[in-house]
This record gives sequence, C-alpha cells and structure tokens, in this order.
Amino acid sequence: MISEQTLPQDERHPIQDLALESESTGTENVEEISIRPRFLAELIGREREKEVLNLLMSPVKAGNQKHVDHILFYGPPGLGKTTFANIVANELGVNMKITSGPAIERQGDIVALLTNLAEGDVLFIDEIHRMRKNIEEVLYPAMEDFKVDIMMGQGPGAQSVRLSLPRFTLVGATTRIGMLSSPLRDRFGAHIHLDFFSNDELISLLRRILKNEQIDVEADALLEIAKRSRGTARIAIRLLRRVKEYMLANAHNNVVTLKMAQKTLSLLGIDSLGLDDLDRKILQSIFAKFEGGPVGIKTLAAALSEDEETIEDVYEPYLMRAGLLKRTPRGRIITEHAVRHLEITEV
Repeated sequence: MISEQTLPQDERHPIQDLALESESTGTENVEEISIRPRFLAELIGREREKEVLNLLMSPVKAGNQKHVDHILFYGPPGLGKTTFANIVANELGVNMKITSGPAIERQGDIVALLTNLAEGDVLFIDEIHRMRKNIEEVLYPAMEDFKVDIMMGQGPGAQSVRLSLPRFTLVGATTRIGMLSSPLRDRFGAHIHLDFFSNDELISLLRRILKNEQIDVEADALLEIAKRSRGTARIAIRLLRRVKEYMLANAHNNVVTLKMAQKTLSLLGIDSLGLDDLDRKILQSIFAKFEGGPVGIKTLAAALSEDEETIEDVYEPYLMRAGLLKRTPRGRIITEHAVRHLEITEV
C-alpha cells in the first residue's frame, strides 16, 4: 500500500501535514505507530469488530463494489480508532488521507481533500464531531451521491458547479457521537463502538512488544501493568515503557518483577485500579465538596479547574466502567465502591 506518510512533501495537503505531525511527534508516538497492527489478522482481540469490517470489505475484495461503505468509529480515546482506519486502507490496498475536524477551517479545505481522492481511497477524519456545520453540509452530497458543489467566480455573477467525485470511503472517529448531527451520523453505513480492552488482550499486546527485546517480564508484572492501564492500549504501552526504564536504572539484570512494576506505577501516582491523581481528585471532590453528589458537570469542572470535555471524554468513561461513578439526570454521583477505594488509597 502507498500511504500518505510516504508521499513527497509537495504532494501533501496542508491539513494532512498538521494531522501527521500530531500523530508522529515524539519518540513515544513513533514507537506506538511502529507496533500498530496493519492488517486485521495482526489485531489482538476485537473479534466482533473484525467480523463487521470483513463483512463491509468483502464486496470490494470480491470486485463487486468499488468502495466500502462509510464507517464511523466511536468510543473513549486510545482504543484504536486511528489504527482501524489504517487497517481498512491496508486491507484494500488503497491510500488513506488524514485530517481532523478542527483542522478543516473552510469549505475549500474539505473540497480540496475530496477532489484529490482516487477511486476507493479512504479519507480519515479524526474528531469529526468538532467539524463546523458548514463543512458538514459539503460532506452530505459527497458521502451520498459522490458529488461536491463549488462556487465559480465572485459576487452576483458567481455560479455553483457540481463536480463528480471518485467513490471513496469516509472513516470518521469521535469520542462524542452524540455531538454529531443526525444528517451526518445517518450517512455512515456502519457505526462501530470500540470498548475498553480486557486484561488478557492488553497482556497479549505487551508480549508482542517484548518479543524482540532482551528483557524478561514476569507474568505477574505484566498482569499488574494491564490492570492499571484503564483498559487502554496506549496507556499500557506507556506504562510498560516506564517500568522498563525503572528496571534499567535500578536493576542489575534484565528482569522486570511484580514488585518492580508495583513500585514504578506507585511512583507515577497510578493506583491498583489504574486511577491517577486527577481521577482521585474528581472522586474526592464529589465526595468532600458535594457530599457524594449529584453534581453537574459545569460545577464539577469549575471546582477542579479542568475542562468539561476532558472530564467527560477522558476520565468519566473509565470511572463509570470501574463502577466508581454514576451519571444521573441530576448529575454525577460516586458509588460506595469509590468511597471504599478512596479510604484504602488514602491510608
């Protein structure tokens, strides 16, 4: 497959450059990209999602269809939405062009992307819920009829010209599917929700990373890292890296023990449930300042001096999955499990 990452600089769209820089800045992100699965067969777990994608791609692979139906991936950050988009392009042997909702500032930006696509290409829009409404309006005919309207000329003499587009696949990614307008959401042929990874899946991922390294990690240490990774592959990779660094700095052999993993993760402020300082601050604030809740998100964000979207998208999904937080019509409430956990971690 020829990917946008390999194209010469002058052949890339400026929007794509911004997206690619955000994907590959820093050694940690480069390492994450290097270990990402490129095909469905390399993907750990995600059996239902793999079956759905195989179903969607089979008509194209059989030569009965020119493009895959548009796909929307949604779920908390770090669960593989970008990875799945890459896999779709790789499986079909087509190019993937990358951008994000906030990067598309004008209608001309999205028109330039659409008119530069080839037959069957994948256009990946991350954070698609943050696109402006006037940009969405350009996508409606493009997704449904593979047409795009452009304005020729200026002033009273300007005319709208409709251009035909090659049949392409739009892959959208969002952490907040409820913020997508109904007309845009309904134009996706498949909505695929990505849930948190199991501990077993994370351990398999970590074993794959360690396969070619001269480091031995005890099974209990891998389980401890997985348990504290919030069900998120990106976090598991980062924590494994920190544990390896601690081992290299403090040990005389290349063996990561359970005790070493626990000490490293505690040093990082990550407790036995994978909660970090802000997780605990959220729970403690609801418990101490708001008598356990309910409390509205605006009030909670103000009390914590944090952004509402960060709390809702990054922290709350895991706190709810772990049974520590509940959302009610009146606001957020912490559970008895959260109270017991806070008492334990504060000792």
